[in-house]
Amino acid sequence: MEGGADWIEAGTPLIKSEGMNAIRKLRETFPNHVILADMKTIDTGAMEVEMAAKAGADIVILLGSADDSAIQDAVRAARKYGVKLMADMISALDPIMRAKELEEMGIDYINVHVGIDQQMTGKDPVKILKKLKLAAPVAVAGGLDAKSAANAVLSGANIVIVGGNIVRSSSVTSSAKEIRQSIDAPRISEEEEKSLDEETIELLKKVSTPNISDAMHRKGAMKSIHSICPGTKAVGRAVTVQTFEGDWAKTVEAIDIAKKGDVIVIYNGSPHVAPWGELATLSCINKGVAGVVIDGAVRDVDDIRRLNFPVFAVSIMPNAGEPKGFGEINAEIQCGGQTVKPGDYIAGDDSGVVVVPRERGYEIARRAVEVEKNERRIRDEIKRGKTLSEVMYLQKWEKK
Repeated sequence: MEGGADWIEAGTPLIKSEGMNAIRKLRETFPNHVILADMKTIDTGAMEVEMAAKAGADIVILLGSADDSAIQDAVRAARKYGVKLMADMISALDPIMRAKELEEMGIDYINVHVGIDQQMTGKDPVKILKKLKLAAPVAVAGGLDAKSAANAVLSGANIVIVGGNIVRSSSVTSSAKEIRQSIDAPRISEEEEKSLDEETIELLKKVSTPNISDAMHRKGAMKSIHSICPGTKAVGRAVTVQTFEGDWAKTVEAIDIAKKGDVIVIYNGSPHVAPWGELATLSCINKGVAGVVIDGAVRDVDDIRRLNFPVFAVSIMPNAGEPKGFGEINAEIQCGGQTVKPGDYIAGDDSGVVVVPRERGYEIARRAVEVEKNERRIRDEIKRGKTLSEVMYLQKWEKK
């Protein structure tokens, strides 16, 4: 509130975990502010409106996709108990048409909302907002930050709803102030639009491999592959190499095929013969390759560390084989126990290497950023004196 927020919303997960007591506590603590209860009601419209109203909510949120009978009964209950209704258009098949129908049925506010899981796939609520023409006030929600909040206002939003980019920040007050300022004095962003691939790589560079693994539900991590140059990081699209023990021809030829920013991923077949060394590393640097991952050995480690180039491998060995030319470039391979296809996203740092399937790259990158935000919030709570167990409410939420 000190950051300039006008209304306070109790989100659906909060209401599911704490019930109407969440609304009661907010009403008790903030008696003069507007309290929203995000019930996401789809049935028993009158009953849930009554529950929220009696707990102290000023505005009750229900699903715009609910049946007309549930909407109409909710409207009658809202008039009876003196509260307003907001319809959440999340996952509505035709949000434009449905919003007009809801307005005609007496809904007070329309919320153009792209849910968290939809945001991860790149859906944007502002694009829907621009097509909406209503007399009722329009709210917008879905991954908004200072920049997108400004775009929402310029696109016609009367109400801006922000969750994660405030509550998961290091300072909720500062984050709220920044968004408040962007709403009060919105400006059009003139940043160059990035491709989805460029944005995915940019997002992956901002997070750690543990963040990415968590976003993939603890999957994607390569086994037994470690950083050779501590402190280096590699993120890029995979150029894959399948070789045989002692044959380093295809590993070197892959440098010629790789584009700037790619990561070369090699299956070597043996931890005892190195298909990679200083000269190949130097060639990669000249070409602009982002890094190399080897299910096998690497040599010339002293020289590679002086070059400070991101190389990840199973082992370090002085032995090298011969360039016989067996193997394949840009075939599907196994590396560190993970399937890697050409074009998959690879991220490596001191914690290890993860592979992100190309078709889910943007989604996983967005989810990893959310993991990092949540960890930042937990870190701040620990610095303020709480233990990890207290911050996570482990005893409350552990499986019974």
